[in-house]
Amino acid sequence: MDNSSTPTTAGQDIAGPAPARVGTVVWGLIVLALAALIIVAQLGIVTLNGTYVLIGLMIGAGVALVAGGLLSARRRDNEPTTGKS
Repeated sequence: MDNSSTPTTAGQDIAGPAPARVGTVVWGLIVLALAALIIVAQLGIVTLNGTYVLIGLMIGAGVALVAGGLLSARRRDNEPTTGKS
């Protein structure tokens, strides 16, 4: 297929797909964990205290968000600079 009619801009990088955002992944994991805990509680395998479950999920989410932010910042610092501010 001929791409000669596609306009291009000089110096513009063609970026690949954007990586998943840390917050999106963490909230997805929280939803999955809650669903799994609800299923386990409904099956009667374990008796859960709602307060402890929420505290544990919030601690885990906080750690995951901080760690993901640090890893993202570290990866961003390793990329070559373009000279633009």
